[in-house]
Order: sequence, then C-alpha cells, then structure tokens
Amino acid sequence: VHDALCVVKRVLESKSLVAGGGAVEAALSIYLENFATTMGSREQLAIAEFAHSLLIIPKILAVNAAQDSIDLVAKLRAFHNQAQINPDHKHFKWIGLDLVNGKPRDNKQAGVFEPTMVKTKSIKFATEAAITILRIDDLIRIIPDEKEGGGRSYQDAVAGGELDD
Repeated sequence: VHDALCVVKRVLESKSLVAGGGAVEAALSIYLENFATTMGSREQLAIAEFAHSLLIIPKILAVNAAQDSIDLVAKLRAFHNQAQINPDHKHFKWIGLDLVNGKPRDNKQAGVFEPTMVKTKSIKFATEAAITILRIDDLIRIIPDEKEGGGRSYQDAVAGGELDD
C-alpha cells in the first residue's frame, strides 16, 4: 500500500507522465544519435556513447523478463526512429516493451506510464554518477608496492646469487 501511495504522490508532484517500458530511453537514444552526427568534434563520440548507454534500461528489462533483449531493443529502436523521422508515425513515440508477450506495444494505450519527474531524476542522477566516476578515475595514481627484499627485482636477485642453491 505504501508503494502505491508513493507512486500516486510522485504523479501528483510531477503533473505529467511518460510512457514506460523503455520508451523514453529508446526515444532519447535515437534523438541523441541523430544529434551526434551533426557534431564535428570529439563531442560526437561522447554523445553517441551516452545514447548507446541509455539502451541499457530496455535491455535489462527484457533480460529480467527472460525475453530476447537484442530482438526487442532492435524493434523498439526501429519504432522510435520512425516516430522521429516520419510525421505519419508520431504515435510510435508511445511504443515500449510488453514483457509479458515479448513484443513492443503502445504503452499509452496499455496504460503503462511513469512520472516524468522520476524519469528525469533517474537519468540526471545516473549521468552525474558516471561523471563523478570519470573524474575520480582521472585522479587515481597507481603507486607500485615496495617489493620484498628491499625492492629488488628478480633480475637483481639472480645477479646477486640470492636464488642459487
């Protein structure tokens, strides 16, 4: 009951909904891939990789439902690509994953939604976490451990006759 009340609270706070089932991630991924091709610098690679990383959500949803994630995500991407390039297929923007039947479906019609605020915050926090990890990674310095025997190498030990019987 508590979880249901929390969902209602988030919907009321957000005042808007988005399609669930990986629809937002697939649509954003397609949009960012298309945007990346307009860039003429290194940013293109970063944007394309970020777009690719968004597809982890629908892939994991499919894997957790014991479905073929590669096939489902490919179909989902095809629907969202058509929604963005073909005005006659704008209604495809609501297509998400139907994990019970193992196929894409219109999640607006099926009533599968997520609060916009929750989706926005989850993408924002995941992005900030990745940036933080990359910054920390830049600061880490590997210091070689002091080896036993005063830091002498194997070659030094052989040359000094320490390994002879």
